[in-house]
Amino acid sequence: MRESQPSIRVQALIIGAGFAGIGMARQLQQLGIENFVLIERASGPGGVWEANRYPGAACDVPSNLYSFSFAPATHWSRRYGLQPEIRTYLVDQLHRLQLGDRVHFDTEIVSACWDANDGSWRVQSVDGRMWQARMLISAVGQLSNPALPTIDGLDTFAGPCVHSAQWPDDLDLHGKRVAVIGSGASAIQFVPAILPQVQSLTLFQRSPPYVLPKPDQPYSDAKRARYRRWPWLLRLSRLGQYLSHEARGMVLLHSPLLLRGYQCYFNRTLRREIADPQLRAKLQPGERLGCKRVLFSNDWYAALADAKTEVIGSRIRAIEEHAVVTDDGVQHPADVLILGTGFQATRFLTPMQITGKDGLDLNQAWDKGAEAYYGMCMPGFPNFFMLYGPNTNLGHNSIVYMLESQLRYLRGALCLLRDHPQRSVEVRNEVQTEYQQRLEQRLRRSVWASGCSSWYHDEHGRITTNWPGSTLSYAWQTRRFLPHHYKHVDHGPHS
Repeated sequence: MRESQPSIRVQALIIGAGFAGIGMARQLQQLGIENFVLIERASGPGGVWEANRYPGAACDVPSNLYSFSFAPATHWSRRYGLQPEIRTYLVDQLHRLQLGDRVHFDTEIVSACWDANDGSWRVQSVDGRMWQARMLISAVGQLSNPALPTIDGLDTFAGPCVHSAQWPDDLDLHGKRVAVIGSGASAIQFVPAILPQVQSLTLFQRSPPYVLPKPDQPYSDAKRARYRRWPWLLRLSRLGQYLSHEARGMVLLHSPLLLRGYQCYFNRTLRREIADPQLRAKLQPGERLGCKRVLFSNDWYAALADAKTEVIGSRIRAIEEHAVVTDDGVQHPADVLILGTGFQATRFLTPMQITGKDGLDLNQAWDKGAEAYYGMCMPGFPNFFMLYGPNTNLGHNSIVYMLESQLRYLRGALCLLRDHPQRSVEVRNEVQTEYQQRLEQRLRRSVWASGCSSWYHDEHGRITTNWPGSTLSYAWQTRRFLPHHYKHVDHGPHS
């Protein structure tokens, strides 16, 4: 670590340069707040789309919908964007907004502490750099820190052992015996992609997911040309995709009767794709459809039915130098181990240490589960705003829509702070408490509370990730910033 350096004073500091961070930077520019920086621990922009470079990485939300409404794109090669295209889109936005000289890449924030004397945040990075920021904005998201399994002997494995979000460019799988742990959203993409290269593939699944066909198709040059020539066609496509995803989400959340139709559709799909009844039984989920994240793929079941693939449902007892050992004592030889074990979704800002008023540590404030007012603000943490915070994840639509709703709401807070340079704002305790009570009542009635265990739940069993309603309801409830929901404190003059 470098020796401590003088603090750099800025109006706003944004942590993260993915969709949320870039969107917030644009918001600040529009409000005339030019003295801000973006801090990004990766070597380039993109967030999860910079980190997740595994073969087959793609989005399960249509490209036209998974993009900023203010920056429609026509370069997509397919209806569902591939990782390189999404990352390129975000790099283009960074350049279009001329943010290059404001971003500090390869820089990880370790701590931020509120200084009540002058109403600012003291922020420090791993390498010792310091910033003094009047406004602190977290744009790190929920899917930023890989979740590594705690399995005896994992560190003794002799071959390459990689997490899907840390895929090395030089990983050679040709002719190798590959063991994959996990069958979630990443695995259903990289397993079919790597299968042609490997000698054999052993998939260890804790519980099988619901996987439905993905309505994907290539975009022709003619279609892309039409989108460029007539932008209203692109807007119409975006609207149609939004409405169809919203309708599907409401069925999953609120209509058990209609949900039976999806269940029948899945059962027919599984019977059609998997002829072997024993394998089919291994791939039949035991929980209610929608309780866990519903996945979409056109080649997942074909990959699992391939002669190269073996699906193991037994629990893993230990990892040895050249094998995975299951509870039944069977050794499964492996040359390469791939962890498709997801992210620490409920540990939102970990491992950063965020300290608010009176020494209040955010991790301590969240010791019984993360929560925030509409996922954006916490009592005891003035001028601290979160994007994609607690209970703002979706299981049915584009998170970019949610982010734009948050950006619109926070615009009111930013305007207030811009116009009152000595002021801080902090959501009132009673406002947050009332909101949280309403939220948890709805969560208890949701499909996610129907008895399964998933990454939607934290270690206490609370659902701290998802929004239990439509994106339209979230947009309506956050349509404007309400100053009377916040405490206002004036501090000394700023330089």
